[in-house]
Amino acid sequence: MTPRPLSDLINEAEHAWPSVLEMVQAATNDVVVLPDEANRGNETLERIQVTTRSPMGAIVHKCGGLLIDHGWIRLLGAGHPRLPRSLATWNYGDVDEPRERMAGALLVADDVLGGFFALNGGALSGAPGSVHYLPPDTLKWEDLGRGYTAFLKFLLTGNLAKFYEGFRWPGWEEECASLDGDRAFSVYPFLSAEGPPIEQRSRRPVPVEELWSLLADNGAAT
Repeated sequence: MTPRPLSDLINEAEHAWPSVLEMVQAATNDVVVLPDEANRGNETLERIQVTTRSPMGAIVHKCGGLLIDHGWIRLLGAGHPRLPRSLATWNYGDVDEPRERMAGALLVADDVLGGFFALNGGALSGAPGSVHYLPPDTLKWEDLGRGYTAFLKFLLTGNLAKFYEGFRWPGWEEECASLDGDRAFSVYPFLSAEGPPIEQRSRRPVPVEELWSLLADNGAAT
């Protein structure tokens, strides 16, 4: 399929960015909107091939990404020093070295424990267009039953404490706020193994790429 030009993807008259900002302003969870300091919005939008009439297109076009709940969750945009990965580079590699990370799905966000959120494009069981979550304990994709917009609303206003019940420790807010967006915590014993509560397990920051590679090597990321 021939990629659509940037002029077909940008719709200023019906741009979804104002709606995204309204959702951010109504957020009950902590959220930081990272600016697109490198002006990579156009490039990211063109590679993702989503129009700005959608919240996803608006986010990659207008901002570097969102850090949610003290940085616990990172929603990918055009990239920023605090979140170097853009939605395009994380899924499709650099322009001069393209590679598809997960055929039939688009990884849109991840968390500090190495849990990944993917928009289903046919690779995962469940409805196409639904966001799925790969938890670091079960290592099995779960259909969240929400499209991208509903998923965004959940991140901003949902009960994330309940969603991550049993996976947080005293002082996690400060640790997450200072963690680079390209890194996540490697927990040992692994969360997929029986063991003590998470606060009694060791944690060390590692590249997100390292945690994804471990999942891929074990077949959990496909």
